[in-house]
Amino acid sequence: MKFAILGCGHIATKMATAVKYLENKGMGVEAYAVASRTKEKADDFAQKYGFQKSYGSYLELVQDPQVDLVYVATPHSEHYESAKLCINAGKNVLVEKPFCANAVQSFEVIALAKEKNVFLSEAMWTRFLPAVDMLKEWIIAGRIGKVETIEADFSMNLTHVERLCNPALAGGALLDLGIYSLTFADLFLSDPRIAGEGNSIVKTESKSILYETGVDATDWINLVYKNGQYAYLKTSMIAPTHNVGIIYGTAGFIRVQNLNDMVELQVYNKSGALYKTVTPPKLVNCYEYEVLACKDALERGLRECQQIPHEKTMQFMKWMDSLRVNWGVVYPFEK
Repeated sequence: MKFAILGCGHIATKMATAVKYLENKGMGVEAYAVASRTKEKADDFAQKYGFQKSYGSYLELVQDPQVDLVYVATPHSEHYESAKLCINAGKNVLVEKPFCANAVQSFEVIALAKEKNVFLSEAMWTRFLPAVDMLKEWIIAGRIGKVETIEADFSMNLTHVERLCNPALAGGALLDLGIYSLTFADLFLSDPRIAGEGNSIVKTESKSILYETGVDATDWINLVYKNGQYAYLKTSMIAPTHNVGIIYGTAGFIRVQNLNDMVELQVYNKSGALYKTVTPPKLVNCYEYEVLACKDALERGLRECQQIPHEKTMQFMKWMDSLRVNWGVVYPFEK
């Protein structure tokens, strides 16, 4: 699978590292091409990470007939146009999270992919991690009893990152960090094997403190589920770093260090004593798992990944839209 990266920013460097590892290990993925808005930047990126080709425009990259899959690594506000550019060129696409800036954009992109019959997926890497399956197996096996409550907090001071402070670039804590807290709750409380059949959110309470530019800076989201579970979620781009998720059950709890890449899993019994610590496996930096999932889906002739189907992407985009409405956060291009 000839892999291409559209956009050469920070997140692209992580994906490039993972892709090059897969290539070097002979795992059927080729670090093929990159594109930036300037040829110089693309050349530097390609040379540093070992990609064969570099383009000074996004259009040139999607017109390359050799490209099998394009990873969209542009800013949040650009995902919509970037994804459409790829799809209209007949390319399979993996779009970095959040999929788009809002649900309307997301619906259009998904509809276009179906019209053009190309593969499309959201690169929410957490959903592809082996650690997720490990956690679910433990819970289903009764390690912590019946799941009752989930807590998740992903916070770090990112006010030095200009795009996160800029409403025009779809900045704020929710789309960049909060989506991980929401995902952590959804992974377990939407799984009928863990939370029961037909579980859904029946009540949402949320509050946000806005940054001086108008984007959301710190968010609290409390969820009540149909089958009786609760989720207490927080995210902040101005608070000190805190990245932990906890799954509370009737017979113990599981503490997950890092909601996004799940670097350590700790199982506690009912009295609060730690009795098991596991460091989940990874090949390089965990970005590799979404790439391999896309490769598998393409080889099977699928047009989406089972780990995050289009329906799930749309659910999340609508969910985050409704939260922003409650907080009064509107991006300039939405007005």
